[in-house]
Amino acid sequence: MKLNLKLKRNKKDYIVYFLTIILSLLLLYAGNQYAMKGVDFFDDEAIYSTKARVVEILDRKTSETQYYPSTIIEEIHVKFTCEILTGEHKGEIVEAAQNIDSYIMHELKEVEVGDKIVLYELRDEGFQTDWTLVQYVRADTMIWLGAAFFVLLLLFGRFKGFNTIISLSFTCLAIFFVFIPSILSGKNIYLWSILTCIFTIAMTLMVIYGAGKKSYAAGLGCFGGIIVSGALTQLMSKILGLTGLVSDESYYLTMLETETPIDLKAIIFAAIIIGAMGAIMDVAISIASALYEIKEQSEHQTPSSMIRSGIRIGQDMMGTMANTLILAYIGSSLSVVLLLLTYNSSMLDLMNREMVIIEILQALIGSIGLLFTIPLTSIVCGLLYTKRS
Repeated sequence: MKLNLKLKRNKKDYIVYFLTIILSLLLLYAGNQYAMKGVDFFDDEAIYSTKARVVEILDRKTSETQYYPSTIIEEIHVKFTCEILTGEHKGEIVEAAQNIDSYIMHELKEVEVGDKIVLYELRDEGFQTDWTLVQYVRADTMIWLGAAFFVLLLLFGRFKGFNTIISLSFTCLAIFFVFIPSILSGKNIYLWSILTCIFTIAMTLMVIYGAGKKSYAAGLGCFGGIIVSGALTQLMSKILGLTGLVSDESYYLTMLETETPIDLKAIIFAAIIIGAMGAIMDVAISIASALYEIKEQSEHQTPSSMIRSGIRIGQDMMGTMANTLILAYIGSSLSVVLLLLTYNSSMLDLMNREMVIIEILQALIGSIGLLFTIPLTSIVCGLLYTKRS
């Protein structure tokens, strides 16, 4: 009898697993088709770029230009041949140029034979070439690093690692192929950020953990934490009088030609809840999984005892998870923090700048959403796991 129940459960898990993947693909495709209406990510009229490999260095010149009595700028001009590796000119050997200016402190290194580079079809009058070096190819190395990460996931996680790769791929597709196009096409950012969170949470739990009480409890806890974070973001946005104009990029967003102007305050809302979602999901599934194991080992658990256990487990987690969120936001904006500390006239001015306030707000609201997720998940687990058939 137990064997039959186990077989039926396994069959049900596989059905739910494949249905989740199929449904996720359909939702991503439909969302992309709807969100991409009237959106074009890349400008067809922009300067043509291609990948190439340096074959031979032909010439190298140096010159000096005096801009001020005490300022002399050295310029290096390099002419070389390279083989084009991609695009309509693939296989052709062309001449290209690189210009290095000592006035720019962190200019690209001087080109060498064998380097993989990015060329622009841009005229260089000094060497009379039609191609100019603008960047070194870095994406190839990142692809290899990503592949190594996936291999390690498979080695350590096996089937769970494979499911992690699938859920991570679907999450990236949801962000870059549905959510971002929805913003650029003038859709409601609040709605689409919430839909993105709902899809990501539901898909991740179904793919990695399957359909069961553990996933339901973790999902409800996640949604509760996200709702708290979203509501608190809206409240603080009104209280603080935020405008969303925190950097040059914010100004550029207001100039984009979209059906409706991009709401910068909605961008802040989306950044906060999507940024906090990962940590909230981690806490929720950790508590749900731990309480599920407690229930499996002891049948004589009451809702109140399960809730107390969940809160105690959450108390041990909250310190490190709050640190994770705050350190992640500090690390991502470290250059901005250094500049603001250097060029601001006083601490009063610094701590009231909207750019700094939003960084602090992201860390605090994410941490508060995390704290609410702990009791919410514990309560749901206490009710679900102790419920009799």
